[in-house]
Amino acid sequence: MSRTINLLACDLGASNGRAQLARFDGNKLKLDVIHNFTNGGARLNGNFYWDILALFAEIKQGIKKAVKVTDGDIHSMGLDTWGVDYGLLDENGKLMSLPYHYRDSRTDGIPAEVFKEIGKKEIYQETGIQFMQINTLFQLYAELKERPWILNNAATLLFMPDLLNYLLTGKKYNEHTIASTSQLFNPLKNTWSETIFKSLGIPVDIMQEVIYPGNKIGGLLPEVKEECGLNNDLAVMAVGSHDTASAVAATPLEDENGVYLSSGTWSLLGMELTEPVINENSLTENFTNELGVENRVRFLKNITGLWLIQECKRIWQREGRDLSYSEISRAAAQATPFKYRLDPDDPVFMKPENMPEVIKEYCRKTKQAVPETIGEMARGVYESLAFSYDKVIKRLEKLVDRKIKNIHMVGGGIQAELLCQYTADISKRRVLAGPVEATATGNVLAQLIGLGEIKDLKEGRELVRNSIELKEYLPV
Repeated sequence: MSRTINLLACDLGASNGRAQLARFDGNKLKLDVIHNFTNGGARLNGNFYWDILALFAEIKQGIKKAVKVTDGDIHSMGLDTWGVDYGLLDENGKLMSLPYHYRDSRTDGIPAEVFKEIGKKEIYQETGIQFMQINTLFQLYAELKERPWILNNAATLLFMPDLLNYLLTGKKYNEHTIASTSQLFNPLKNTWSETIFKSLGIPVDIMQEVIYPGNKIGGLLPEVKEECGLNNDLAVMAVGSHDTASAVAATPLEDENGVYLSSGTWSLLGMELTEPVINENSLTENFTNELGVENRVRFLKNITGLWLIQECKRIWQREGRDLSYSEISRAAAQATPFKYRLDPDDPVFMKPENMPEVIKEYCRKTKQAVPETIGEMARGVYESLAFSYDKVIKRLEKLVDRKIKNIHMVGGGIQAELLCQYTADISKRRVLAGPVEATATGNVLAQLIGLGEIKDLKEGRELVRNSIELKEYLPV
């Protein structure tokens, strides 16, 4: 292959988003961030929403910049976001309401209400998905209780990446990997769970045809092309539109006994399998079976991740201490080790007003030393995350009956080298880190497979190995 092709990856996370231009010359893949923007939601009248119009505007801005850089020579684009959240359209294809943020309080107490209608065990047998208050299942039931007139008049449910793709193309699909995060999709039957929809009185006909990574969704709408200054057609491709699915796709796992750890606002830790693990033990341990690129199963545990540090940083900045993440990490490295330890998944950390104060109060209640400095607080968070990873890996080993020796960390969190080293030290396992931009890379791999430029995910992961340098951390 003598030519270089350009592809655009739009990767939206819960705290920020970016558009990256990928260049593939047949041997290596190079990604450059061409547009950055912040995300985080918007509060309105006591509720928490996503500003979908602002996100759509940022995506178009990313396309404009890509058009300018490449003179319009872009082969395709793909879009991924976080999971579970959605928008509802009426029969005319109009958005009925701002999409709720998964941290909105409307799902407080909802799981208990759902379990009165259908048992926890039956839900897990149908979906294999970890129980979290934020899941689409619980959000829709809250919708049914709070605003039945919205749900009863809705014609279409689109998950966040589906919704943004719809705004770009006018095409309505539910992408396979994002559908699996909803706790409404049966991975064994590979379709929506009629049992769950019927039990809860939620209309299943709002769900759309499922599309798979690598398939073409459609071209840009004429008005979008015009606004972005694009004269050529630009194919919008389905990718692993759940960001973790794309991140795992780009993880160059060495063997079937390695685990991946996608590190960002959330930490997603698990193994790639060919079949779901749905049994009493996986239910008890609350492990999830999300679907991945090429119909792979991401058997994993969702763990609260760098959200803890992100929220601390936000409060410190508000107080006039505007520190970079590298400065926070340096302060942590100089702090006293093991001063306190927290459970990252304790509900008190889900949506705090002031994270540093919540951490201090947690330490008081659990009769531990209270962190006084930024370094002490950050170090305790990093150490606690590493302890949490180790605990989950030990449980994972029992569930799949394998011995895990290597941890492959990817995502923005690996820039916190301290976290990578603590993970190696505390787990007593070798850690390989990279790529940082795993989600965008996996997004591009799905596009390349769909375009026929690479054969499959195996070839894609070799491409990743050839394109980046992995960093090794050994336990000390």
